[in-house]
Amino acid sequence: MNTTSPPAAGSTDRTRTLAWIAGYKAAQNRALDAVPPAAVAALIDLLREANAAGRRIFVCGNGGNAANAAHFTTDLGKGASAVAPRPFKVLSLADNVAWMTAIGNDYSFDELFVRQLENHAERGDVVILSSVSGSSPNLVAAARWAREHGLVTVALVGGKRGTVAEHADHLIVVDDVHYGRVEDVQMNILHMLCYAFMEFENR
Repeated sequence: MNTTSPPAAGSTDRTRTLAWIAGYKAAQNRALDAVPPAAVAALIDLLREANAAGRRIFVCGNGGNAANAAHFTTDLGKGASAVAPRPFKVLSLADNVAWMTAIGNDYSFDELFVRQLENHAERGDVVILSSVSGSSPNLVAAARWAREHGLVTVALVGGKRGTVAEHADHLIVVDDVHYGRVEDVQMNILHMLCYAFMEFENR
């Protein structure tokens, strides 16, 4: 006679959940570990040079990467600027809701970032475009316009690369297509760019 009680349903679910978490973390670590340190170092150099020359740094992205753009702008504009030789001139193009909706309503969502660059950007400025797909029309348009007008273009994209990658002077591909993982690694990269100044460059 079998006296062993079957496992409780909650116990089975918890085991599956823990296994999924472990797998997610492992995949996240692989994606981050695949980012070339030399590529990140080149972006730190670029930001240092832009800061020294008083160049503007524009950041843009959609959805989660719009949030990443705002987060990066806050960290570079406040934290890194507090210890840099001079404040960074950094602006998120995904933050001005009134202007963005006016552009989208009167022109096109595809022109969301280009229209703002036309107002603010000058030759030699830097634009950072962050995208998982690399194919968002508004980012492709911004990247193309930036290259045509002498801006330095930086693209952080996922494994699909997309058209944005074709217009990048500096490209970092996160070797994954999972939106959450790619956006997290992109924010890791953006954090490194800020904390290089906050913890290393000027200490």
